[in-house]
Amino acid sequence: MNTLVTKPNPAGDANLDARPVKDIIEPPKTVLGKVSVQTGLGEMQARGIDSALVTDQRGELLGAVSSNEMNQKVGGLGHDPKTEPVETQVEKNNVYCFEDQTVAEAEQIMLDAKVAEVPVVTREKLLVGTTNLEAIRTG
Repeated sequence: MNTLVTKPNPAGDANLDARPVKDIIEPPKTVLGKVSVQTGLGEMQARGIDSALVTDQRGELLGAVSSNEMNQKVGGLGHDPKTEPVETQVEKNNVYCFEDQTVAEAEQIMLDAKVAEVPVVTREKLLVGTTNLEAIRTG
């Protein structure tokens, strides 16, 4: 189950509290859950990334994967990386924020979860991008 924390917007604080997260999102680094682990790892290596968000065909966020964990779990458990789908390796307990939440709410979600970056989704959980503490503080 995904953890979502929302804090009320303090009255009178008009700077970051009023800006929607969708103003400071970056394109997400994703792989499709239906592709094989081998294909997913190849895509991640080609892009020079160690982790990626995983979506279904509609673009709905399923979770995240790391290349190290996929290599260890799939190879270590004797699964065939050519046929094992990425979605079986997804870590599903990731925090995220909604595109219409305020920047201050997104920052609080990241601070509470002790992460520097979160996926940004629509209310239908379709992935639209990511945001991070650096973008909030410089944005």
